[in-house]
Amino acid sequence: MPEAQGERTGNDGPGPDAPGGRAVYIHGHHESVLRSHGRRRAADSAAYLLPELRPDHRVLDIGCGPGSITADLAALVPRGRVTGLDAAEGILGHARRAARERGVDNVDFTTGDVRALDFPDGSFDVVHAHQVLQYLDDPVAALREMRRVCRPGGIVAVRDVVYTAMTWYPRVPGLDDWQRLYVRVARAGGGEPDAGSRLLGWARQAGLTDVTTSAGAWCYAGEEQRAWWSGLWADRTLASPYARLAVEGGHADRAELERMARAWHEWGRHEDAWFAVLNGEVLCRV
Repeated sequence: MPEAQGERTGNDGPGPDAPGGRAVYIHGHHESVLRSHGRRRAADSAAYLLPELRPDHRVLDIGCGPGSITADLAALVPRGRVTGLDAAEGILGHARRAARERGVDNVDFTTGDVRALDFPDGSFDVVHAHQVLQYLDDPVAALREMRRVCRPGGIVAVRDVVYTAMTWYPRVPGLDDWQRLYVRVARAGGGEPDAGSRLLGWARQAGLTDVTTSAGAWCYAGEEQRAWWSGLWADRTLASPYARLAVEGGHADRAELERMARAWHEWGRHEDAWFAVLNGEVLCRV
């Protein structure tokens, strides 16, 4: 795997392309992004947290996106309540629809900034963030806020990917270039694409001392999964805000993006194709 480029810590500040000193959510809410995020479930994305949930827990789900995980969490705390929070108002319509379709009514959704949460101290039993800290210019500040709104004895639970640890077979020419490009674009936007490997350090900097670490992986293989995974990344490489940022930032031109998208399709056509995504996890007791 390629070496990580431009190593950053949580306090190194945003990359040069981050507007106003804030990191950029480089994916946006393109259809290819929602195709991925809307398929996530608590069982495959928050399994490390689920044994800690109690039926009456109050849960804050930060960066809830289209709400598929949020709805699962609500079903698991039937006498409690879940608040889904996202920075983008537009995505919350998808989240509310997901909750209605799942038949859960102990959930509400609101907009907010994880670095300045509009909740009193100790408001929640569990504060959860899935694939959020990687997009922030100051993840330590976010963790401090998550700790503040969590009650004493409660749990702050965070899971994030490690992009440079992604691995796949066969090694189709072009996917290594895609991986290096993604890391460059993410860091130029002020984020940290290897956030999963930094979670323990960031949690300690935020004053969280009772921390349990773990790792989980998504694995894509078989005809349906490889078609889904390769197709959404090919589309994202060509048509999402990430593609625009790659070109406008001078990281790649259109021809290079098209070559990477073809590489994704080529990988997806291999019957023995296999792709693994490593995620770091921390469970912090406040």
